[in-house]
Amino acid sequence: MLHRIVVKIGSSSLTSEEGGLNESATRFFAAELASLISAGYQPVLVTSGAVAAGFREIGYAQRPKLLHEKQAAAAVGQALLMQAYREAFARHGVRSAQVLLTRADFNSRKRMGNASMALEELLKQNVIPIINENDTVSVDELKFGDNDTLSALVANLLKADHLLILTDMDGLYTKDPRIDPAAVRISKVEEITDELYLAAGGAGSSVGTGGMRSKLDAARIGTRGGIPVFVGRITLEGEMLAAVRGDGHGTYFSTSLANLPRKKQWLGFLSTPLGRLYVDEGAAEALIHGGRSLLPVGVKRVQGSFHAGDVVEVYGPDEATLGRGIINYDAEQLDTIKGLSSAEVVKRIDLVHRLEVIHRDEWISLK
Repeated sequence: MLHRIVVKIGSSSLTSEEGGLNESATRFFAAELASLISAGYQPVLVTSGAVAAGFREIGYAQRPKLLHEKQAAAAVGQALLMQAYREAFARHGVRSAQVLLTRADFNSRKRMGNASMALEELLKQNVIPIINENDTVSVDELKFGDNDTLSALVANLLKADHLLILTDMDGLYTKDPRIDPAAVRISKVEEITDELYLAAGGAGSSVGTGGMRSKLDAARIGTRGGIPVFVGRITLEGEMLAAVRGDGHGTYFSTSLANLPRKKQWLGFLSTPLGRLYVDEGAAEALIHGGRSLLPVGVKRVQGSFHAGDVVEVYGPDEATLGRGIINYDAEQLDTIKGLSSAEVVKRIDLVHRLEVIHRDEWISLK
């Protein structure tokens, strides 16, 4: 089976600071992706750059800030972007296809399944999918995290072997190297901590919307789904293949976890929690390390208005997020039985469903 590689390229790598598409950059990256194919890999491209490529063409003096202006610029820029990629890939005998997605496509498990089948068929036919957010119809301020989050979701969806997130920085540093000369590049990350987020700082270039923080978010999603992630810079011939093989100029995020089933992906990263549960130390231990379900006795506090079948977030005694799960009780009902033993719960209410508050099969840990 071919090793599947999802490669995300940001706006800063494809356009100039002033805006407009850098076609030599698209040709370079197309050549690098073609080299992966020649080496026996199966690449999938997630690209940004539609707004950056289009705003000059449409007549704006600078990158627009209003939503409808971004949408218009994206409509122009997406066509330019795909034309450049199509011509660049054709030089290497590689066929390409445009796939536009929105967050709503991932919120719906059915639409996720449809997207997955279409992508799998393209790959089966040896066509490289070029995926971008559908910026022209997006209503969430076009922020998928400069497509960093999108690339991690796609990597999970396709059960990729690696995720490469390319940027104009050669990895994550202890501090911002543009400001502090004492900053040191972090070559490998075993665990994504709060300290790493502090080191990541703010946004990136003026033509992009993402920075290192959004790349950390993407790395968290990728590694949680069992996918090793590389964040770094590729500027010379052969460096993409080197990055896949572990010799890239950047930061590697390792993982020992297995690929997540599609349901768990949706539950953990795409569902909308409608409430919060706060649990005691024993319940937290059972959920995180014991592989067990959450029972009423472990629930200390209930927040929000939700019904059986909704998704809720669960917090530990220190109020840190533990994970998400599908609840088996309405909020009012759970509030009356929280902290009670299973025997007491059976006495108090007529169970029409499972005793568990959240069954372990309907749970994903995010800790």
